[in-house]
Amino acid sequence: MSINWANIYKEHRGEWVALKDDEKTVIASGSSARAVFDLANKKGFTNPILTKMPEELINYVGSGI
Repeated sequence: MSINWANIYKEHRGEWVALKDDEKTVIASGSSARAVFDLANKKGFTNPILTKMPEELINYVGSGI
C-alpha cells in the first residue's frame, strides 16, 4: 500500500521530519536529523521514522544500470 506524502512535502520541503509509526503523522521537523530526533524523543517517541523531504521533486524512470 502506498502512502501519499504530498501534503507533508508541501509543508516541509527541504526539512527533516520525524513520523509516527503510521508513516503519515509528523511528530517534529527541522533542519537537522539530530534536532528532529531529539525533539521527537522529548515528545515521548523513542523510535520515530526519520526522513528528509526533498527540495524539489524530480522524475526518474529506469534502473540506472
